[in-house]
Amino acid sequence: MSLKDKLVSSHIVFQESLDPDSPIYDVRNEAIKHFEEAGFPTKKDEAWKYTSLNKVTKSDYSLFPTGEAGLDYKDVKRYFLHSLDTYKIVFIDGVFSSHLSETTHAGIDVCTMRSALTQTKYKAVIDVYFNKIAPKESLISLNTAFAKEGAYINIPRNQVADKPIEIIYFSTGNEAATMIQPRNLVVAGENAEVQIIERHQSLTQNPVLTNSVTEIFADKRANVDYYKIQNDNQEASLIDNTYVDQYDDTIVSVHTFSLGGKLTRNNLNFYQKGEHIDSILKGVTIIGDKQHVDHNTLVHHAQPNCESHQDYKGIYDDSSTGVFNGKVYVDKIAQKTNAYQSNNNILIDDKATINSKPQLEIFADDVRCSHGCTIGQLDESALFYLQSRGIPKKEARALLMYAFANTVLESVKIPQLKERITKQIAKKLGVNVGFAL
Repeated sequence: MSLKDKLVSSHIVFQESLDPDSPIYDVRNEAIKHFEEAGFPTKKDEAWKYTSLNKVTKSDYSLFPTGEAGLDYKDVKRYFLHSLDTYKIVFIDGVFSSHLSETTHAGIDVCTMRSALTQTKYKAVIDVYFNKIAPKESLISLNTAFAKEGAYINIPRNQVADKPIEIIYFSTGNEAATMIQPRNLVVAGENAEVQIIERHQSLTQNPVLTNSVTEIFADKRANVDYYKIQNDNQEASLIDNTYVDQYDDTIVSVHTFSLGGKLTRNNLNFYQKGEHIDSILKGVTIIGDKQHVDHNTLVHHAQPNCESHQDYKGIYDDSSTGVFNGKVYVDKIAQKTNAYQSNNNILIDDKATINSKPQLEIFADDVRCSHGCTIGQLDESALFYLQSRGIPKKEARALLMYAFANTVLESVKIPQLKERITKQIAKKLGVNVGFAL
């Protein structure tokens, strides 16, 4: 039985376990019907031209976790920002872990999607925001059909989250292969502010396939600062779908650090629905072996006087493959738009591959829009200069790569997180650099 057939047949049993009065009961039924018709995307789809899911869909995945596996904090401490006080929403094999989490309802809601979908006090928010901006695409529909658990974050009007929020999904490998489908909802009201760090981490070498969907709503003058840490093992694959609605005077930034995993696909879409909006999309990718990372971005400028900034850096070694497919779309009425898009890549090995496709579609005539792409190797003259000053070649290469990634790292607003990412990048490069950027 194919994975598609297994998912469709399993949904019947899954739906029987749910409350028919759930606010999304009928939404699930429509979603599984759409997935059954569409199936998994293939390379025949233009948006998936350079990324095939054939290898990751061959495993016989367990779809429903049987219960929470026993994990102690000491076993997973290194994956938390333990140098920083944070709220924590932790899941083990798709199941909420209360003893590893720290949630709150004191002025803001930091809790689970299961609570939001089953308790009537959250119904008003779910009715307004759940599944409202995620498009009707096959993998989104698949997630919607099985959506049961994930992070629910609601920062009401004029509230500021008093500390960052960590969302962490652990996979223990208790099953031979596991597929999980987390659903996150982030709502930031007028003048609200929040910082969020999301991570998916497999603890074994058993295959894991994660199909994640996150919807982010930023109301007037809200500020959302979101970080995605993707540094998983060689048998973990992640399809990360994030959709952002922005209204007047908002700032939303999403930083994506793709440093590991078998296959990673990031679908990141921003929709600007007001004026004086700033959308920030930045990423660093450092991979090797046969790893594959695909960044697929969209910024839709629908109103005038707005900005967007995309800056993606990639370093590819061995037989790794990178993909960047970024689009900026400017409507006719979106005058005074300032849109910047850049994708710069370094190929360390001749077998490494990068497919880059920056795109602009502009229908307004009073705009400042630019895009660019570079693909090359390290500057040999710069490398020679550093070596002539007594720096060993390995460390000199690392310094040049750090400088290359610095335009992304310097905009990380959480110092402890910036330090952690700097160390992770140093480890990826195989050096011990005694400074932070």
